[in-house]
Amino acid sequence: MIDLRSDTVTRPTEGMLIAMTEAETGDDVFREDPTVNAFQKKIAGMFGMEAGLFVPSGVMSNQLAIKILTQPSDEVITERTNHIFNYETAAAAHHSAVQINPVSGKRGKLNAALVREAMRRGEEWEPRPSLIVIENATNKGGGACYTREELKELRLAAKELGLRLHLDGARLWNAITATNLKPVFFGSIAETITVSFSKGLGAPVGSMLLGSQDHILTARRYRKMFGGGMRQIGVLAAAADYGVEHHWPLLEEDHRRARDLASTIDSCSGLFIDPETVETNIVIFDVKEGDADHALSVLKDEEILMVPFGPRTIRATFHHQIDDAALKKTKDALIRHFG
Repeated sequence: MIDLRSDTVTRPTEGMLIAMTEAETGDDVFREDPTVNAFQKKIAGMFGMEAGLFVPSGVMSNQLAIKILTQPSDEVITERTNHIFNYETAAAAHHSAVQINPVSGKRGKLNAALVREAMRRGEEWEPRPSLIVIENATNKGGGACYTREELKELRLAAKELGLRLHLDGARLWNAITATNLKPVFFGSIAETITVSFSKGLGAPVGSMLLGSQDHILTARRYRKMFGGGMRQIGVLAAAADYGVEHHWPLLEEDHRRARDLASTIDSCSGLFIDPETVETNIVIFDVKEGDADHALSVLKDEEILMVPFGPRTIRATFHHQIDDAALKKTKDALIRHFG
């Protein structure tokens, strides 16, 4: 089966499993796991942040960031298609008692002008905007990446308006690969950053929240409150570290294969895509006749899995366990059924 549903479907490689079994462990609630301690320090340093906190998921990392950067009744400004608004089960309202203000941007991205337009007048009956959350690379936006200039403008706008900024970097490794921006640059843009290890890097579990020492100390307490205090997590940190060292360089090939598939889709009369929108490992395209569910059923009969992203919209996501042979089979199937 060629599984293009998500970059979360990978299985640990042999090298990753060996790293997990050889990891030195301790009780992380007592801060005694040497592997996770070293890994947190390593990733924080890479992004120019003071500290990091390993967590089970990107959702927990994002929600911890919202919790420590807002007060109840505050408002969080984000793009309408972003993850915290669509895929985190209204957790910000439940855990932090904040309101999300979803703004319509382009391909999942905010800009400084949109943030300024979203600001309130400061009346006592209005929620108080206090936080911007951006996603890089975007998911529903088709893997779009922020440029250096866009991020710097957002940082300046946040400072001018008295807002904090959290970067949901679930696919930040892909964005770094596509834009050639250094990880440390992102630490100059945001108060907190989420990075994931279970998507493009292929770890079985894990994300990390990065920030100042004070923010991470506070987040550590809330992580426990949210049920995320873990014990011998060096085995998971070792898998994540293996992904950073060995799978991160493979993302360029994921991006190449995504562009290749987009080119084939563009040649199919029954499908539509703008190939210029494919920047990373995500390919979002439309079916011209019929609906996405029917097209997905046809592809499933060919042992190819993708996911619906709208009534006629489909997403395919590349990862390091999709090789060129799988790409060719997928392209051939699309040409055969939709060409």
